[in-house]
Amino acid sequence: METKNLSKLIGSGESMAIEWKPSLSQINEIIESITAFSNTEGGRLFVGISKDGKAVGVSIGKDTIENLVNRIAQHTEPKIHSRVTVTKSGDKEIIVIDVKESHDKLVLANGRPYIRVGKSTRQMGKDEYERLILEKHKGKLYFDEQICKDAKITDISKEKLLTFIKKAKEQRGLSIDSGALVTDILRKLKLTKDGKLTNAAILLFGKDAPTFFLQAELKAIRFKGVNETRPMLDFKTIGGDAITLLEKAESFIYDHIPMKAWIESGKLQRQEKWLYPPDAIREALANALAHRDYASPGKVQVRIFDDRLEIWNPGLLPSQLTVEKLKIKHDSIPRNPLIAKAFFWIKFAEDVGSGTSKIVQWCKEWGLPEPTYEEAGGSFVAVFHNPEQESQGRPEERSGEKVGEKVGEKVGEKLSSNQQKILEIISQDSMISAQQLAKMVGISQRKIEQNIAKLKARECLKRIGPDKGGHWEVRGRD
Repeated sequence: METKNLSKLIGSGESMAIEWKPSLSQINEIIESITAFSNTEGGRLFVGISKDGKAVGVSIGKDTIENLVNRIAQHTEPKIHSRVTVTKSGDKEIIVIDVKESHDKLVLANGRPYIRVGKSTRQMGKDEYERLILEKHKGKLYFDEQICKDAKITDISKEKLLTFIKKAKEQRGLSIDSGALVTDILRKLKLTKDGKLTNAAILLFGKDAPTFFLQAELKAIRFKGVNETRPMLDFKTIGGDAITLLEKAESFIYDHIPMKAWIESGKLQRQEKWLYPPDAIREALANALAHRDYASPGKVQVRIFDDRLEIWNPGLLPSQLTVEKLKIKHDSIPRNPLIAKAFFWIKFAEDVGSGTSKIVQWCKEWGLPEPTYEEAGGSFVAVFHNPEQESQGRPEERSGEKVGEKVGEKVGEKLSSNQQKILEIISQDSMISAQQLAKMVGISQRKIEQNIAKLKARECLKRIGPDKGGHWEVRGRD
């Protein structure tokens, strides 16, 4: 770029398509702005120009440009490979990054979407992001409808498939001949595409679903009391197809919740019922497995406390839905419609759009408070409440006081916003990795590790067990 052209651009000021940064030390902001340009109409970013439009230059070594290009690619998804050049303003070297508009406008920086608005870069709101996702997938296949790469018919369990057909006939009158070929049964269930197995076929009837999908696992935990205390009373990682996950999760829950018993007046026989309504438990588990986001590395989780049962699934609500809408019958916006339909056939789930409202109804009929629906840490959670135990106090993270702030008060130090976020997320998932934390917090993995080291030094955070297989413990909360 010629000096006169650069001077002209600088003189015109920042705009929708032009931004300045004084130095490479602002690498995170640089990457965010590049992502914003990609998600808007493209643009050009200059490094070595101060905010008041003065050329301050940057120090450029042998590997500076190569390292910059690599950093941009490493921290964007899909990877951005921008054209990076060096020009001069007087004796000052200026880095110029040219950014093209993305075709689908769904580029993330450290796991977060950014957009250009006027002269500023900002993070997309949830509604904006969800709208773009819906537009991107308009006319495209859902995850469970997509072909499962390398999957063969021999990866399907005929026994599981025929058991499903038998149950679906009994429960909903499904008219598929169990004597038909496995390929024909799968085709009639819409679990093949162009003769190839879909993701749903493997997730529902695969002999070993986790071989194809590491996310095809469920974590089930029984905590002691009402807080996420260690040691846990019981912890299991359950793997397998979606139907098996649901059934084993149910068994885990019934192993760890009490049976309520009483004697009614005029009756000799003792009356019994589970603490939480079984129909509601099954529906909540089915929703978690059918509506989870398979793009997330997280797992469906069951967490049992004295005062509540929590069922978590990775992925937030679509923008058209709110927590309040879930309590009434609503339009169904399935994330994995084939899995949801299969659950319906065997009465693991209610008809589309009615399941969450039915859960509310079942809890009321059971004499329980309404369940709580929440979004937290990139996940959706359904919470069943035990009123007999809630009077003893709820955990801090549900009392309106943030875990990070609470811990900071306990140790007598003010924690940074990133440190507070880290503690919040770890309090929800004690086995989360540094890589996953980086995506959720929106900073690099190196920064995550630095903040964790500081939190450990302040005794706010403790590692229990080895790096692999261990877990984190948030300290100073009691």
